[in-house]
Amino acid sequence: MSENSKKENKVIKELKEKLLYERKNICQTMTVEQIKKADEFCEGYKKFLNKGKTEREACNETAAIAKSSGFSEYKPGGKYKAGDRVYSINRGKAVILAVFGSEPIENGVNLIASHIDSPRLDLKQNPLFEDNGLVYFKTHYYGGVKKYQWTAVPLALHGVVVKGDGSIVNIVIGEDENEPAFSVTDLLPHLAEQQYKRPANELIKGEELNILIGSRPFKDGEDSDSAKLAVMKILHDKYGITEHDFVSAELEAVPAAKARDIGFDRSIVGGYGQDDRVCAYTSLKAIIETTSPKKTAICVLADKEEIGSYGNTGLGSDYLEHFINDLANAEGVHKRHVLGNSKCLSADVCAALDPTFPDVSEKNNAAYLNHGTVITKYTGSKGKAGTNDAGAEYVGEIRKLFDANDILWQTGELGKVDAGGGGTVAMFIAKMNVDTIDIGVPVLSMHAPMELTAKTDVYMTYKGFKAFYH
Repeated sequence: MSENSKKENKVIKELKEKLLYERKNICQTMTVEQIKKADEFCEGYKKFLNKGKTEREACNETAAIAKSSGFSEYKPGGKYKAGDRVYSINRGKAVILAVFGSEPIENGVNLIASHIDSPRLDLKQNPLFEDNGLVYFKTHYYGGVKKYQWTAVPLALHGVVVKGDGSIVNIVIGEDENEPAFSVTDLLPHLAEQQYKRPANELIKGEELNILIGSRPFKDGEDSDSAKLAVMKILHDKYGITEHDFVSAELEAVPAAKARDIGFDRSIVGGYGQDDRVCAYTSLKAIIETTSPKKTAICVLADKEEIGSYGNTGLGSDYLEHFINDLANAEGVHKRHVLGNSKCLSADVCAALDPTFPDVSEKNNAAYLNHGTVITKYTGSKGKAGTNDAGAEYVGEIRKLFDANDILWQTGELGKVDAGGGGTVAMFIAKMNVDTIDIGVPVLSMHAPMELTAKTDVYMTYKGFKAFYH
């Protein structure tokens, strides 16, 4: 090759590096030490997943971590100074953490919002029944699920029962290998000819998600509900509850499996509830490690996102706005000035491109495992319905922040334009006149009983959140 050709090739290479955007697997650019840190970080993350399989449990675990890290319960009207650390729990299902900054609250806050509820099977209010000697719980699925994925897998039961006298019983059964687990039955392939003719979304119907919980009747029982009565006696002996107590219970069936490493190289975390506890844990760790922020740092872990953020523990409620209003009142300013100067990362996951099912993704704008945390300008479906659409200025601000702090990132969207879509809490924060954008971890098998995330992406998301707070 001539000298002129070599020079020309060098110029072209430099132009490509300067002008073109090239996706990169971050495992090829991270150091061995960084990858080791990512692996170590995810050990704590897996423990968080195992301890917090419901929104109540995740809230309790968050409060325990906060208390051990110097956070105290927030008292509205109290006097706080820069560096003080507080938390506030909303009805046992959502939590807000804050670290007071050195700047006046009027300059705004840096807020990260994620959610700690996940798709599952909820017990109905009158769930218990017996049919042909088998005892079941009736369920109502929560959030967007592929119903067939919830059959023939071991399930654990988590939640609370409020008895008639007002006392509360906490229940977790099915997690320990010495405890019984539960399961939704399915047809054997030999007899499923008619079932196969159903549309995929009706392969298992909602009313067929019945959880098998027992089968042995009393020895001398002649009553048609003898097995049901025998199961109820077990529950009464252990927990002191009656069948009528299910009316005031919140019991959730979740996969009984523990979070674990996936792959020969152990590069992936597999576990239930990673949407969105992966962003909850990374944002929690980020604020725990924030000590002297300029702007007050706030982390909110919310409930009810999977069903539209409705209810008084979801971000469709005003409890976050009330919290910020209390902070504003304490310094004699109006909340609208605080909110108008605030910035938010809506911390939620993004769908990762699955090479087995590539047709639903547009490759130039899909998120990939092991390509870093995902900046998602908008979510929604089709014509950007039900979404926040972050302004170019704010996208640029976050991009600049991440680049300055060596945060490896990518952009992504939730599938092709007409393929479907979904939303996050971003639009509820943006509604308060806060600059908001979605940032999170790419996930494979989203909303399945086992979801998959890359450890490097989890770690980069945590680093990005930490940089945002500082």
